[in-house]
Amino acid sequence: MVSSTVNVVRYTALVSGVFYGILHRRSLQKEHDEKKHHHAIHERERLIVEAKEAWKRKQETGKDGIVTDPEDPRFDLEKLLEKWEKDYS
Repeated sequence: MVSSTVNVVRYTALVSGVFYGILHRRSLQKEHDEKKHHHAIHERERLIVEAKEAWKRKQETGKDGIVTDPEDPRFDLEKLLEKWEKDYS
């Protein structure tokens, strides 16, 4: 026959193990979620940089050498309007 002290120790160890498992899984899940979030942020930043580079290349290789970026110092509104007028007429 097993004494009640041994039973208390067994069930205490069992319950402690279950709670440890729950807490450990939570910490692992939190770490995984943080890594996933971090990766998503860097992926968005990479896509934004790629899009900006593609847009810049598109603007620089425009037909007729007309700069369409209003922030570019070589931008000439009159030339751009003439180009649009020619394209849409």
